[in-house]
Amino acid sequence: MKTEGLEEKIKTIAGPVVEGFGLELVDLKFTTGHGRWTLQVFVDKPGGVTIDDCSDVSRELSTALDVEDPIPRSYTLEVSSPGLDRPLVKERDFIRFSGKKARIRTRTDIEGRRNFKATIDGADSGVVRITDADGRRYEIPLSNIEKANLEIEI
Repeated sequence: MKTEGLEEKIKTIAGPVVEGFGLELVDLKFTTGHGRWTLQVFVDKPGGVTIDDCSDVSRELSTALDVEDPIPRSYTLEVSSPGLDRPLVKERDFIRFSGKKARIRTRTDIEGRRNFKATIDGADSGVVRITDADGRRYEIPLSNIEKANLEIEI
C-alpha cells in the first residue's frame, strides 16, 4: 500500500481530533511488521502527554477514521508521545525547541554534509538556523530537511 497522500489525508482528519483535546499532532506514520500495518500517531503538549491523553485521542480518532474510512486495508492504531528524541517536523517545532540540540539529515548536501548534530538557533520564513559543535552556523531550508530529531540530553 502506498502511503503518499494518504498520510496528509489522515492528518486532516486527525488534526482537529487531537487539537480538540488541547494536544498537538506532532507526526504520524505507517509501519509494517509481520504483514500487519500500524498507524502510529504522535501527540504532545507542554509538560508531556499522559496515558489518558493517548487513550482519549485513540478512541476519538478511531471513530473518526472509521467514519471517513481513508485507509484501504486493516491496520492497528497506536497513539503515543513522540518521546525524548521527538521528531522536528514543522517550523514551529524548531522555534519551540530553539536552544536545544538536534540531529538533522538533509535531502541534499550543504557544504559537503548531509548530517548535522547542532544547536537549534531558531527558524523563520521556512529556514532553520543551527550552530554545530565547532561554532559553524548553517541555514537550512525546511524543505531540505529529510529528518530531524531532538538529541537526548542527560
